[in-house]
Amino acid sequence: MFDSIDSRMLYTALVGLVVVMRLFELAVSRRNVGRLKARGAVEIGRSHYPVMAAVHALFLASCVAEVWLADRPLVSLLASFSLGLLVGAAALRFWVMSTLGERWSTRILILPESEPVDTGPFRHLRHPNYLAVVIEFAALPLVHSAYLTAAVFSAANAAVLVRRIRVEEDGLAEHSDYLGVMGEKPRLIPGAK
Repeated sequence: MFDSIDSRMLYTALVGLVVVMRLFELAVSRRNVGRLKARGAVEIGRSHYPVMAAVHALFLASCVAEVWLADRPLVSLLASFSLGLLVGAAALRFWVMSTLGERWSTRILILPESEPVDTGPFRHLRHPNYLAVVIEFAALPLVHSAYLTAAVFSAANAAVLVRRIRVEEDGLAEHSDYLGVMGEKPRLIPGAK
């Protein structure tokens, strides 16, 4: 059955599935932002949010464009490994979302005087959601050998995350005992300091 289907079509459908997941996450985020603001949450880091959103949108478009325009091959071993990483990243992202509950959003909202979450994946890392994004930016393009997209957008994402993590940690430290609770934990890589 799949012999007659171009692997690029299947890959495009995979990217489409990721887009649907992101749209679901944005809907959850919008709902949670409303709830958090009603509880007195303060948004920080608004200036870099449009850049982050643009990087994510261009990344997804680039995945498909590179595969079709540069006629990237499907390399079975690389595709299998990358799909495994992608599934792991999605599982980590949903673990983060379920752990944070209504405190999860794509924006940085600080609930003054609330304790930092240190359960679920936050027992091990300060920013497990960003680790999931880093993995996704490498793995999704490599499912179909889009190595330029993986390299360029991983670098762009890293630049965004450097700023975002600094802003988020500064805001959390200002409004809670963030450093006391999370300061000894690695940011993105388990076991690293």
